[in-house]
This record gives sequence, C-alpha cells and structure tokens, in this order.
Amino acid sequence: MKRLVASILCILFLLSLAACGERSVLPEETGASQAEQFVFTRDNFPRLNGSTAMVPLGQAIASVLLGETREEVADLIQFSRTTQSYRELMNGQADLLISGAPPEGIYEEKEALGFEWEISTFAVDGLVFIVNADNPVDSLTTRQIQDIYSGKITNWSQVGGNDVEIVPFQRNEEAGSQTAMKKLVMGDIPLMEAPKEYVSGAMGDLVEVVASYNDSAAAIGYTVYYYAHDMKMAEGLKLLAVDGVQPSAETIRSRDYPFINDSYVVIAAGLAEDAPAKILYNWLISEEGQKLIAHEGYVSILEVGDTP
Repeated sequence: MKRLVASILCILFLLSLAACGERSVLPEETGASQAEQFVFTRDNFPRLNGSTAMVPLGQAIASVLLGETREEVADLIQFSRTTQSYRELMNGQADLLISGAPPEGIYEEKEALGFEWEISTFAVDGLVFIVNADNPVDSLTTRQIQDIYSGKITNWSQVGGNDVEIVPFQRNEEAGSQTAMKKLVMGDIPLMEAPKEYVSGAMGDLVEVVASYNDSAAAIGYTVYYYAHDMKMAEGLKLLAVDGVQPSAETIRSRDYPFINDSYVVIAAGLAEDAPAKILYNWLISEEGQKLIAHEGYVSILEVGDTP
C-alpha cells in the first residue's frame, strides 16, 4: 500500500524502523515543476552507483524512497567504486551517481564520448589520516605527510614519535580516496611506489590493516572522514590532526580542515524535469534530502540541524 510521508521526521522514523510502502516526493521537495506528486517504485527507481563510502547512503535513499528495509533494497545498491561508476553513467549503465570527484582520466573519456553531465555538490567530506591508537603522534603537518608519502620521512622518530619504521599504506588507483590523495595532498609531488602488500583494494581493508599491522603502531593510511568516523570503523585507530586542525563535521563543513573532498550527485545532462533521476537529483540537494544525508552521518552542505 502506497503511503505518503509528509515530513522528514516521519522519513527518519521509517528509516530506523520498518518501512511501509513507496515514498512519494512532492514537486516542492524536488524543485521540479510537476503538477502531481511523484511516487518512486522499483520499476522507475534510478539505477544508482558511486563510491564505496556512499553505499550506506545509497541504501538509506532507496529504503526511504521505496519504503523498504535496508536489507530489502540491498540488491539495488551494488556500487562499482568511483572511477568505474562514472564510466557506467557515461555508458548508460547507471542513472545517478553519488560519488567523489571524477579522476582526471574520466574527463578524457567523457570528452571522447561526447558525454555531458549535470553535477552538484551534495555533501562534503575530508581526507583523513589514520594511525594505530597506540601511536604517540597526534598531529602531522601537510609537509610531513607529503614527505612520508614521497619517501623522504621513513621513521616515526622524525615526526616526534617512537623509533619505528613508518609503513605508509595507499589505496588502489581506481579508488576515490587515491584520487583525493594525489589532488588534495600531494599535488605535483609524486607518491612513492608502494609495495603491493601496502596497497589496499577496499576501504575497510585499509582501515583494518592500519589498526592491526604487525600488532604495532607503525602503519599510517588515509580514508574519508565518514568511513573512519561515522561507520565506527576507527576502533583501535585515531584520526590525526593536520596542521593543528582535528577533522570533525564542523571543521570539514567550515573547510578549516585542510583536505576537503566534495561529494557529488551526477546525472546525464538534459534530462526532463519529471525524469526519476532528475527528481532524485533535485531532492538530494533540497533541505529534506540534506536532512537524510546528515542523519546518515555524512556532512551535509546545508546547515540542517540535528535530526531524530
């Protein structure tokens, strides 16, 4: 039975409990000039894709708008990571992305295909650095991080820690956090070539290995703030301050934290206002959509206050 959810309070209540039917999105919520409300169903729900860190948000969106539990919508949320998700949008295999920034190579592929997209920032995140909780180092400067990952600094004693070799883990080339690391932190400074065993394929793998590497506090790695903090993946870890600024929702939204990584919602350009992907695109950057984003632990671009 279809059921209209009239407010975000009810949406979030339904999200935390069992869902009861498809979700209707009103024209004023989406910004679209539609004469009637739009009801998302499994038949018209946009094919979502995006970054690994956005999987929980994708599940929440589908759960709320379809009125199903997270377990029931799991088959709809099979994200293929940042780089590949952009390829699938351009090849017509996805309708809407929630993702980090496209890597440089994607722009070349986009131009070659003659593809145009509509893209908006809908959340903001930070690239954060994680170490074992037993590591006495609490803060690094940008220069120190660059020197660690370019191979100039090799021992924790060089940055105020113990006399232990630094083991710097990286992500794989297809990962959004690897793109962010090169763009936000390293710039023109080449990353050192990491041994194969120091390159992590999955975000969760990197977090776990930094926490437990050789039962020592030698390792350092990077991930997005949401994954390390709000998914509670940081047990046994700590987040390092950078240039004296501790990463938090407040310092990331204000951009006081130095390594800010915007998250984007992306659709093909030129969609009709009543196209499901366009309606969902507009909803995610509306106040109601932003409340859901904040409720899920992501840093929304709008100040939407506390949610239930």
